[in-house]
Amino acid sequence: MTEFVTPPPAEPGDRVAVVAPSSGAAADVPDVLDLAVERLRDLGVEPVVYPTARQSDGYLRDHPEARAADVHAAVRDPDISAVFATIGGDDQVRVLDRVDPAVLREHPTRFFGMSDNANLATLLWTAGVVSYYGGQLLNQVATPGRFHEYSREYLERALFEETVGDLRPAEEWTDDVVSWYRDDYAEVRPEYEDDTGWRWHGDRAVDGRVWGGCLAILRWQLVVDRYLPDPERLDGQVLAIETAEDMPAARRVRWTLRGMGERGLLERFDAVLVGRPQTRNREEDPGREARSEYRENQREAILAELERYNPDATVVFDLEFGHTNPTVPLPIGGRVSIDPDAEAIRFE
Repeated sequence: MTEFVTPPPAEPGDRVAVVAPSSGAAADVPDVLDLAVERLRDLGVEPVVYPTARQSDGYLRDHPEARAADVHAAVRDPDISAVFATIGGDDQVRVLDRVDPAVLREHPTRFFGMSDNANLATLLWTAGVVSYYGGQLLNQVATPGRFHEYSREYLERALFEETVGDLRPAEEWTDDVVSWYRDDYAEVRPEYEDDTGWRWHGDRAVDGRVWGGCLAILRWQLVVDRYLPDPERLDGQVLAIETAEDMPAARRVRWTLRGMGERGLLERFDAVLVGRPQTRNREEDPGREARSEYRENQREAILAELERYNPDATVVFDLEFGHTNPTVPLPIGGRVSIDPDAEAIRFE
């Protein structure tokens, strides 16, 4: 079995890579990308913007090899301490056959990205390299109004420290969508809601490695079935899942988990961490009551499938990772201890 390695932390003054291994959305909103780059500088690192970060979505779709080349170039550069994805998308799975896992393993570098970048996180997990599900530039670092203090604190831990350490609930959260194209984007504060804390189910304390990411991407990975770890490597580990701005119906969440159950995968995890789901997007805002109902329906769907395939799993809902803000860059492949009695989660 491949031993896991956590890439070394960055130090203040280090250079970090900015790449687009998924879509080219950043090319359409250069001011937002520049805001993210400036916020990285405020953290104390020096961003190096690679070609893909400013190339169009059309170009990147036609040239998946260019996306892979930037990833290779970034991790091979001894002066680069971390790699940040600009944004997600919907076709990074086409890049993976051009990425050499041996290069990722030989040059372990902290990778930050989420959503479609769960594809790379899966490849890194299989190669035994810890990555960070979060810290994505356009939608988590360049948040409108300000870089939320909670997000900044946990990004600094994930970037500069050996471990993310103890998690705590945020005091507020949002899935309010502010258009990148607004002239006052950097000044607009989105609508935040009070955080009601995490929701716990089950009483078994768990210690294991995290595997997972965006549920839609995990579904694609299950279909492609080329980059998944050997099933036995998932025994006793912790599944992390969250849903994206396409806002899948609860039945679709159930179907994906049911497929994992029928493949004998869902039963292997000792715990499941669930990110708070996004409940509105640029086209749709169903209102506060409907959004609350959506979250509850999703919780019930997840619990129903776990009751069928893995009734002893400890489950924690409404965690700060995924498509809402603020967020924690969740260490995929990192060890986590989960204590239901103390309602505590700690990365080691």
